[in-house]
Amino acid sequence: MANEWHDTSLGALTDWASGGTPPKANPDYWGGDIPWISASSMKSGRLSESDRTLTLRGLERGSRLARKNDVLLLVRGSELHKRIPVGIAARDVAFNQDVKALRTKNEITSRFLYYWLTGNEQMLLAKVEHTGIGAGKLDTEVLKSLPIHLPPVPEQHAISHILGTLDDKIELNWRSNETLESMARALFKAWFVDFEPVRAIMDGRWQRGHTLPGLPEHLYDLFPSRLVKSELGEIPDGWRLGSLGEVAVHPRRSVQPGEIKDETAYIALEHMPKRSIALTEWGVANGVESNKYGFKCGEILFGKLRPYFHKVGVAPVDGVCSTDIVVITPKLPIWFGFVLSHTSSDAFVEYTNAGSTGTKMPRTSWSEMARYAVVLPHEDVAAAFNQHIQAVSEEIIANIQESKCLAQLRDTLLPKLISGELRVSDAERFLQKGVTL
Repeated sequence: MANEWHDTSLGALTDWASGGTPPKANPDYWGGDIPWISASSMKSGRLSESDRTLTLRGLERGSRLARKNDVLLLVRGSELHKRIPVGIAARDVAFNQDVKALRTKNEITSRFLYYWLTGNEQMLLAKVEHTGIGAGKLDTEVLKSLPIHLPPVPEQHAISHILGTLDDKIELNWRSNETLESMARALFKAWFVDFEPVRAIMDGRWQRGHTLPGLPEHLYDLFPSRLVKSELGEIPDGWRLGSLGEVAVHPRRSVQPGEIKDETAYIALEHMPKRSIALTEWGVANGVESNKYGFKCGEILFGKLRPYFHKVGVAPVDGVCSTDIVVITPKLPIWFGFVLSHTSSDAFVEYTNAGSTGTKMPRTSWSEMARYAVVLPHEDVAAAFNQHIQAVSEEIIANIQESKCLAQLRDTLLPKLISGELRVSDAERFLQKGVTL
């Protein structure tokens, strides 16, 4: 039996533990070094970070620790209506009462269990009990009784390696996009908030024919050598005060439901991550029943409903979006980087939030956004900056598209490998040839 696939159950292969939540009113329990995993933290398969953290006292007074490589499964919450969040603890983490920690026994590896759970998502969704209060629940005893057709451990390792290689590349692309965004934000702050190039010239730290970090010598003559007073404080000499609406527009391409093809990419607020311009998720327009806005690949999407959520990104495809999203495009291509950097900044989001209307569901509007005060540089400065940001944006989109293809390949291989329908040697040949199933 050790060298053959055999039938067993999820409960026979794992030990289960429940988490908890310490009293939130006690500051001694919160803000420590221990990640506290809840539904909002379970966005990827590797769990090491969370919105909230616990102190050691908080862990002892109301939660539980999952060890590195334990598998965490959400068993209660509104998320269960559409997906089954599951992940592997990449370090020791605490977790709340809506999550179960599964520790594997000798017959099954943690990575294979993770892939088995993700590969059987539709079956798990069918097991969700609806509680009647907008949430769903997975019964622990029902889960433990689920049958598993289990391969021997060496084959589990081989299957996990194939799927993990694809996931590793997707993770690498995600990390790369984070780095690219961070570099773009730093460059924007240096050029258009702190006016570092001008200050470097004034202080003598940057001279004609020389370079500084982020300031190649060929850019020297683009910047003035002094700052002047303005209503917004000191600004570079020759630049002027203006508004976002002078360099950007909201094209308002309203599209009727009957004009939208089913396969058209569709982006709603739920697809947009917070504080990231990389929009990695989208659906299709099949079944949309109301007017939408059309957008083009590379245009800027700004979530105007509850703007404090900070949902701003660059469209990775052509498509349509919810009318709770404002489509923004520069009046001239050279202003793309300037417009994107401003509209995705904390200052701009705070401005839109302050000017939004409505108490329960505050909204901003393009007319309000267009009035946002900016310091407008000369066009040659905007063009030079845009070269950097356009390249960053294009690389981010390329990473997203590659990850989408890798995820589709993984999702095709996953159920075939964990069921034994496709053997490891066959999957390896497909990957070597670059052939998708």
